[in-house]
Amino acid sequence: MHRRLRLGSLLLAVLSAAGCLHAPLNSPKIAATNTIPEYTFRSRVPASVNRGETLFLVAFSGGGTRAAAMAYGVLEELRRTVVPGSVPERRMIEDINVISSVSGGSVTAAAYALYGDAFFGSFETNFLKRDVQGKLVGKTLVPWNWPRIGSPWFGRSDLAARYYDEILFHNATFGALATGHRPFVMLNATEVATGIQFWFTQDVFDNLCSDLSSYPISRAVAASSAVPVVLSPITLKNYAGSCGYEPPIWALATTGGGEGLSLMERGRELATLRDSTNRPFLHLVDGGVADNLGLRPLLEGLAYMTTIPESRQGLDFTKIRRIVLLSVNARSSPENSWDRKESPPGIVTLAVAAPSITMDRYSKDTVAMMGMTVEVLKRKLPNAESGSLQFFPISLSFDNLKDPKERTYFLNVPTSFFLSNEAVDRLRDVGGRLLQESPQFQALLRDYAATAAEGGSPGSPGSPQRSPGSNP
Repeated sequence: MHRRLRLGSLLLAVLSAAGCLHAPLNSPKIAATNTIPEYTFRSRVPASVNRGETLFLVAFSGGGTRAAAMAYGVLEELRRTVVPGSVPERRMIEDINVISSVSGGSVTAAAYALYGDAFFGSFETNFLKRDVQGKLVGKTLVPWNWPRIGSPWFGRSDLAARYYDEILFHNATFGALATGHRPFVMLNATEVATGIQFWFTQDVFDNLCSDLSSYPISRAVAASSAVPVVLSPITLKNYAGSCGYEPPIWALATTGGGEGLSLMERGRELATLRDSTNRPFLHLVDGGVADNLGLRPLLEGLAYMTTIPESRQGLDFTKIRRIVLLSVNARSSPENSWDRKESPPGIVTLAVAAPSITMDRYSKDTVAMMGMTVEVLKRKLPNAESGSLQFFPISLSFDNLKDPKERTYFLNVPTSFFLSNEAVDRLRDVGGRLLQESPQFQALLRDYAATAAEGGSPGSPGSPQRSPGSNP
């Protein structure tokens, strides 16, 4: 009797779940009814940059919890570091204007943008030291989820998005990011049919005649970290052509940006996505497929703004004293014995390793492009030529570590959404330490101090100041 009751309860749960076989889609943009501020670069960035004289851009790479923890450590260090000579005193983390992120880095970026300073009291427990991967696997094994994940309209990434809401985002949408003092976050995914890098910003959603403000942050994070094969794509509906949208002038560029950046290409890509007749749906996977560093949106944006004045969206380069471009690269390079054996690696091994190998090679090109872009900007911006605008390209990776044993340890931390507490703590520490040891970061601190000294502001122009109680 009791067994029949249990079976009946299980059957009822499965049948109830069968009524929720379709993941939520994005909404069309209806301007007349949208009272929430739009999540755009123009609405979030120029005012703070023009006031603070610094354009501070950050890129967080992919790499599961390894990337999330390293990015967290960098944010902790920026939070501890006080801007030399600042009156009233402010922490360097407050100067961040934009964060572009991928996969595991997107979890950290989105949570910080949503919660601000409160993020530092909860993220470690809520995400970094939680077995997210094991929990997601467990959710696919319980019978009441089988109808959902067996549906063509609801996949494993949709299940992941629900879990991210449960533990971290609590149903918050992008509308929650559109107000207050917080960095502008660009969560990056890849459109699987075209290979186009897809940014979760209203500017890109305008291209689809869709509303981003009502879209759940958790679903964007799930798309950004949807590793192909392991996780399913996140699907968007394409409403392009239904709202009278006209592409901005920068999207119609007919000139190249030079030095590896084509300003025409992004406009062409957006035009491709506007073809709602042939592309009524877009399917998004891990942003690392297109760019595992999250750097390209920042580099392309800088190239556009220096080449096409109409693309500056209110940003006044004559008032900017410094441009900071901070890349946090949590790439791994696990040791293997392939070259010591005559027999080649097996199919499964290659299937797992091949994407990482490809992304790593592509990431090296992107890092090189970062340096070339800075050189182009120095030539194109008048205030850079005169020396009144300084550039600080800061690239952090485990390759920067001087200790060979330590370097080997971090390069062999697996790409997973579950790491030991020890690994998480070490990643947090090394993120902050790599930042402090960066010569370009130290040069940035000296430039802040020099600015304060020129303006007569109190504060030592020497070594960087740190908040009371911070780690040395």
